[in-house]
Amino acid sequence: RIICPASHAFAAVKGDGSVVTWGRADKGGDSRSVAGQLVGVRRVYSTLSAFAAVRAEGAVVTWGTPLNGGDSKFVRGELAK
Repeated sequence: RIICPASHAFAAVKGDGSVVTWGRADKGGDSRSVAGQLVGVRRVYSTLSAFAAVRAEGAVVTWGTPLNGGDSKFVRGELAK
């Protein structure tokens, strides 16, 4: 349904709301660390080397290069819903 590019990786939202990523692992192409959270995704946004997925209930999941937005642990509570 949706393909979102970053500089060296892609994220695709499939029809069932799951996400597939590929490209350079250190630039967002490896989403295994958050794979269990990438369900019910409606939209994915990207920066140079990070992604943010918005789930159906409003939660946001991030991955990729921490300095480019891939690490949202300090605002996790605000992104929960």
